[in-house]
Amino acid sequence: MAWYHTYFKGIPQRAWKLHQDEEYTEFEVDFLRDVLELQEDKKVLDLLSGYGRHAIPLATEGIDLTCIDISSEYCDELQSVTREHKLPIEVICDDVLDHDFGSQQFNAAYCFGNSFSFFPRTDLQRLIQNVSDVLLPGGYFAIHTENLAESVFPNFQTRNWMPVPGDIVYLAQNEYNAEGGYIEAEQTFISGSEKVTYDVRQYIYTLSELCAMFGRAGFEVTATFANLEADPFLLGDDQLYLIAKKI
Repeated sequence: MAWYHTYFKGIPQRAWKLHQDEEYTEFEVDFLRDVLELQEDKKVLDLLSGYGRHAIPLATEGIDLTCIDISSEYCDELQSVTREHKLPIEVICDDVLDHDFGSQQFNAAYCFGNSFSFFPRTDLQRLIQNVSDVLLPGGYFAIHTENLAESVFPNFQTRNWMPVPGDIVYLAQNEYNAEGGYIEAEQTFISGSEKVTYDVRQYIYTLSELCAMFGRAGFEVTATFANLEADPFLLGDDQLYLIAKKI
C-alpha cells in the first residue's frame, strides 16, 4: 500500500488545509478557468481533489465537476458541502490509479496541490494515460508540482521545518535516492501533546521526463509556467504549472 493511502487523516490532513492561502486559491481558480477554457456546463475532472478548494468555486459557476480523492475525511467534507449548497459535484473516494470511469468523458482535467509527485514512473505514466482516455480531443489537462528536479535540486534541503497556522509544527528529514529518483522523507507533525510521524516518498521528475510522458499518452504540452502570471518556467523556479492538450 502506497504511503498516501493513509497519510491524509488527522494532523496531516488538518495541516494541509490550514497551510492553504485562500486568496492564492482564488488566483489558481481564475488560472484554471482561463487555461482550461472553462464555461458553464463543461464536465471537468479534478484529480486528488482534497476538500475541493478548487472544485467548489468552479461548481458555483455551473461547471460540472467530478472529484476523486483517496482521503475519506476530505471526501466526506466535500460531499457535505456539495449537498448543503446543491453543487454539481460528483465525489469519488478511491485510488485515482485504479478507478474505472467507465463511459464518462470530460472536457478538461486538472491535478493541483503538488500531488503529481506521489507516483513512481510506471504509475504516473498510467495515470496520465487514464486521463487521456477519458478526455475529449482538444481538451486540456493542467498540473501543478513543486517537486520538479529543476526546482528541488538547486536548493535541496536535508532538513526543514515550518509552523502551520494554528497549533501545528511540521518537521522533515529528507534523503534523495538517486537510483530510484525519489526523496524519502520522515515527516513529523506536532500539535500540543500530540505527535505523529510518517514516512513519505515523493518522486522527482525533470521537465523533459514529464513532457515525454504526456507525449506518449497522446498529449501536446502547450505551456510550462513558473507562476500564475504565466512567466516561462526556468531552472530554479519554485513550481511548475504545465498545460497539455489532448491531440
